[in-house]
Amino acid sequence: MLSTHDARMCRGTHFSFSFVRNPFDRLVSAYNNKLLELDEIPGPMQAMGLVHSMPFGSFLDVVASTSDDQLDIHLLPQSTILCLERQLVPNFVGRLETMDQDWSVLQQMLRRERLPELGALPEKNVRRGSNHRDVADHFKDPGLVRIVTERYGDDLEWFYGHKTTEQLIKGV
Repeated sequence: MLSTHDARMCRGTHFSFSFVRNPFDRLVSAYNNKLLELDEIPGPMQAMGLVHSMPFGSFLDVVASTSDDQLDIHLLPQSTILCLERQLVPNFVGRLETMDQDWSVLQQMLRRERLPELGALPEKNVRRGSNHRDVADHFKDPGLVRIVTERYGDDLEWFYGHKTTEQLIKGV
């Protein structure tokens, strides 16, 4: 593992990539998996003040009021992880929502650079399937939408500027 700074310094000699996830979907997934499905909430989330089965709105309030240095990695803005001084560190960023297509583009880039192939797209940590209607169910309240757009504004700008908030919530 490299720090963001060290990774940025290697950008000229190394090829790096990452995949991001729609912040609305990412938050619903983290909430479902970490606060509803698990019997014991992970320690970093407990330290934030998150508790098992707390209401979704309360979960978002805690996330919004917690500084980046105290956020669990599952909740940390992806722009904080992938950017340094407003510059993107990875050479390529794909999106989970278009992963099949983005994986193909990544493979083509690697071939052009004469880098090793990554092989077939792995499927790991798939829990909710492809039907993400629960995102829209969680974001019927415009106040909750506002919390996310403010807390994850950089993620929305950097990685999803081509989509409206409504499209992200509907998963289109």
